[in-house]
Amino acid sequence: MNKYILTIALGVLAFITTSFSKDTVVPTKNIDYSNTKKAHFAGGCFWGVEHLFEKQKGVKDVVSGFMGGHVQNPSYRAVIKGDTGHVETVEVVYDSSEISYESLAKLFFEIHDSTQKNGQGPDIESQYLSVVFYENEEEKRTSEKLIEILKAKGYAVATTLKPSSPFYAAEKFHQDYYERTGKTPYCHVYKKIFD
Repeated sequence: MNKYILTIALGVLAFITTSFSKDTVVPTKNIDYSNTKKAHFAGGCFWGVEHLFEKQKGVKDVVSGFMGGHVQNPSYRAVIKGDTGHVETVEVVYDSSEISYESLAKLFFEIHDSTQKNGQGPDIESQYLSVVFYENEEEKRTSEKLIEILKAKGYAVATTLKPSSPFYAAEKFHQDYYERTGKTPYCHVYKKIFD
């Protein structure tokens, strides 16, 4: 009987601790992952990038977080200090039978200013740089091809390509920010560039 009560008490305590912690990451939506892949893009403040990717058909989930640094499990506070080496990144979970990686990469270049070298819009810090984190050589070649198309159109692309590294989800407050607050992205807007 005592073990039963202790088990229930620990379960309730665990629920309360995780449910009301301000740093708890929002659980991923209930998604069938059997046909999905992940892509990682950094294009300035992750709120706007997340918001615009979430509207794309074939995208099942988008998580705001960090990639590219040298510290495990960084907090937002640590990243904005500039000491971790991370950039604000979104993890895009998509159904590859509905949308291609190339279509996602095109959208990425169409929702931020890939020519800005030191950040994005008014956010001028290293954590806001434009980066495509590729999972494999095919994604790298696709991104290189798109950058060449942009350069041929006269864009001085500053976006860098890097191999993916561990992705760390940001705190709960940062997930689905524009959806929760009803605000609009301040430095991301869709602009058709590709034919």
